[in-house]
Amino acid sequence: NTIFAIASMTKPITSVAVMQLVEAGKVSLDEPAATYLPELGNVKVLERGILRPPKSAITVRQLLTHTSGFAYEFINPALHDYVGQGKVDSLLADGDGFLQSPLLFDPGSRWEYGISVDWLGRLVERISGESLESYFRQRILDPLGMQDTYFNVPLDKQPRLAALFRRTEDGGLAQDLPQQQKPVEFFEGGGGLYSTAADYITFARTILAGGRLGNRRILKTETVADMGKNQIGRLTVYPLPSVMPELKVDRAVLPGGMDKFGLGFALNSKAIDSGRGANSMSWQGIRCTFFWIDREKKICAVIMSQMLPSGDPGALKMVEEFDRAVYAWLK
Repeated sequence: NTIFAIASMTKPITSVAVMQLVEAGKVSLDEPAATYLPELGNVKVLERGILRPPKSAITVRQLLTHTSGFAYEFINPALHDYVGQGKVDSLLADGDGFLQSPLLFDPGSRWEYGISVDWLGRLVERISGESLESYFRQRILDPLGMQDTYFNVPLDKQPRLAALFRRTEDGGLAQDLPQQQKPVEFFEGGGGLYSTAADYITFARTILAGGRLGNRRILKTETVADMGKNQIGRLTVYPLPSVMPELKVDRAVLPGGMDKFGLGFALNSKAIDSGRGANSMSWQGIRCTFFWIDREKKICAVIMSQMLPSGDPGALKMVEEFDRAVYAWLK
């Protein structure tokens, strides 16, 4: 029942919320995102230090697939420098100022991980008229019985929070000093949730079963099928660089052979040696939390740790061994 900061494992939940709005006819995937978020109509591309208009408008589909042009400052050197010059707020600062970041390439021209899903969280709020916290609670978390998943962990549950560890220079692990939880008012669709392994496996089981858990349905089966299809064509998901080694290991391997992206989930286009089937839906959080949903073998899995930097070799080895153990057990 330990509660973890799941960071980017928030993104699939936000993506489900967006697809609920698509099912309801309130959002169209290939409509310019500025139709729903007019401020996105003014975003520019940063190219060689100069801002220019994008060659095409960002679509909702591109936000879901990380082909929008948005990036992360800890991955993209140009954006890191731009933040360092004080031209836009850091992702690590409080609040939503980082949403004013420019694009780093024209929409649809490549895949790059970034703040796209934070914009989608804002889209859900704008269309629904509710906070992302309220929307999640009413339409995803409560219907699935995910009672330990929060943006703001209640005071009485905070003793269950996992401690954060960091890798030391000698290869050991040192625990961060406990910090008091500060209530957040900006609900970050790209990385703000806390959850337990038990809650997240409930979410994963629901996706594995085509959007339904028991008599509770949060998405149509055909919607989940679309989310699990390659949506980026010939573009490729790749090991991510890092310009902030305290947060992320440079070009660390992506566990599970992820090379394509669906709507909110990474995919492996081929089966991998562990036994994991092709087109399993997966992703991870920066603090070394991981999940995958193998629709071919009809199994899903979650493994949680809480440490930095992301991509730590020890954490990746643990995930690989867990992956193999799961499929060895199946056999």
